Amino acid sequence: MTSNNLPWRLLKGALLLSAGWALMACSDSESGGSAQASLSPEEQRIAEGKRVARMCVGCHGPEGISRVASYPSIAGLPQDYLEEQLHAFRSGERDNPMMSSVARNLSDEAIDSLSHYFASLPGAGDE
Repeated sequence: MTSNNLPWRLLKGALLLSAGWALMACSDSESGGSAQASLSPEEQRIAEGKRVARMCVGCHGPEGISRVASYPSIAGLPQDYLEEQLHAFRSGERDNPMMSSVARNLSDEAIDSLSHYFASLPGAGDE
């Protein structure tokens, strides 16, 4: 194999890894039990988004603020914008190999929860 194939092999590996994370996050059965019962519906949605967002940390940072210039910070962006972008990645309307592979495995509920969670966080300029 030539060195020209190395970037593609790395991207392919990253895509497979991210797809695995997405499947793991979407199928994770941790529900929080009685702690969830005392939360408002909005708080429950945000808590679920935080749980699902574990797959996003590698690119977008632990609190939605990226440390890598090529990955956007998404903390504090409007919820409807985030939801729209995730749907666009899932449908293929918006194309990015990494995001499309992750979003393809997201349910409508996961997209809703993720968009509420990241919108609830302070943005990079809000600190």
